[in-house]
Amino acid sequence: MKWTEVKVETASEAVEAISNIMMEAGASGVAIEDALDVENFQSDLYGELLDKEQFTHIKDGALVMAYFPETTFLPEILPFIKESITRLPEFGLSIGKNDVTVSEVAESDWATAWKKYYHPVRVTRFLTIVPSWEKYDAQDEGEKIITLDPGMAFGTGTHPTTRLTLQALETVLRGGETLLDVGTGSGVLSIASKYLGAKEVYAYDLDEVAVSAAKENMDMNPIASDVHVSANDLLKDVLIEADVIVANILADIITLMIKDAWRLLKNDGTLIVSGIIHEKKAMIIEKMTEMGFLVDQIFQQGDWYAIILKKTEEE
Repeated sequence: MKWTEVKVETASEAVEAISNIMMEAGASGVAIEDALDVENFQSDLYGELLDKEQFTHIKDGALVMAYFPETTFLPEILPFIKESITRLPEFGLSIGKNDVTVSEVAESDWATAWKKYYHPVRVTRFLTIVPSWEKYDAQDEGEKIITLDPGMAFGTGTHPTTRLTLQALETVLRGGETLLDVGTGSGVLSIASKYLGAKEVYAYDLDEVAVSAAKENMDMNPIASDVHVSANDLLKDVLIEADVIVANILADIITLMIKDAWRLLKNDGTLIVSGIIHEKKAMIIEKMTEMGFLVDQIFQQGDWYAIILKKTEEE
């Protein structure tokens, strides 16, 4: 079968948003090559797990390659894709060169291409993300292994926003908590939360593809077999009182869930938000403090931030 590849040369911070745009446009799969992923591997304490000489990689920015069946009528889809990408700066995301090209490829050229940058990576003190197709043994007693197959539509779990969120969860969770994971994607945060002691975890995503992928990843991690995964628009109509709410999504989307997060958190509950670039940090903090949240800790990697906030109401 032949496929049409729509390739976007962009900035690293836009890859997840552009991947979502491609899937909304009907892509059957998305592959990502991101210079930052390789930098993360090179700087990782367990970087020896990756033989960097075995592959070539881009040096700057990122490439998002979406694959559409040859039966797709691209002249109807391309305008939507291009317009959606050009609007991303409105959400504070740089789109870099924003060079869009179209070509024809054979299925064998892309079906496994996205796997080549995905290797075991210890992302926090206790958590290591391991692709489902690789064998890996824990290096010490405290190491917890998250087995993950992100499919071709989701990140590898090593993006700075995910790393920061995992670090924040490791800081916050003590055991026995009820946690809501908003925009779960591959489900990596929910799985990590179970490893870190959360008792009840509810994972939500607007995208049914994400819900399906998350459920499959839960099945590969027995500790997360009881995570409740469902489709939902952020926290709308959710009635579950939570100790912790975590959301690794775009900053402007985070603002849409602030009131619901406040409504659902127990007094002295914790809200963790990530996916925040430098230009949006002050805005998020301002809107959170207006709601009544108190900033507890801020985590940073490059231009990305994760923020831990507390809900503290006067008695």
